Amino acid sequence: MKPRHDLRTLFLPATAIALSLAACSSQPSDEKAPTASYDGSVGAESKAAETAPPAIKPVDIPTRGGDGSPIELTALTEGDVGGAKLKGELGCSFAADAAAPPLLVAKGNVASADPARGLVKVGDTIETVSANGGFDAIAKGTKFFGKSLQLRVALTGPAQGGGESPPRPATLTADRADGAQRVFAGLWQCGP
Repeated sequence: MKPRHDLRTLFLPATAIALSLAACSSQPSDEKAPTASYDGSVGAESKAAETAPPAIKPVDIPTRGGDGSPIELTALTEGDVGGAKLKGELGCSFAADAAAPPLLVAKGNVASADPARGLVKVGDTIETVSANGGFDAIAKGTKFFGKSLQLRVALTGPAQGGGESPPRPATLTADRADGAQRVFAGLWQCGP
């Protein structure tokens, strides 16, 4: 007796492979198709969405850990910054948004190994902070060391807008010696 070859047994594996390959080669479902605008141009809306910088999500994570007391960073005034007479060719500042006064200001020299120096106000007390590497290091986001806090600036997105020194979305993490930590979201702006 000869074994009978059923066409279904031959085509079933081939069909499964073809369907698998088709599923792998399809476009992701989250891609948007070009849309027509009111003037008839296609794709204007999707191109604008691709080039626009991401919106900053206002996040202020309350103090966690430590003795339970909050980490309070207060906005620096022009008098605070002017009175400190920070030295350096260029500087950076961290603020909640473009219109808000800064929580951290620092200055340093370009292409220098000398530390950058800065200010932060903890409650009502102005503290000096420093960071290794001069201006070049602080422009990219870095750690600042002070008497009661360690501050870490981390860039979280591309520059917003144009010009010589556009702000960049960033977080400022404040760590206290007792283990307390608080994270602020805002903008890091560097320049003259």
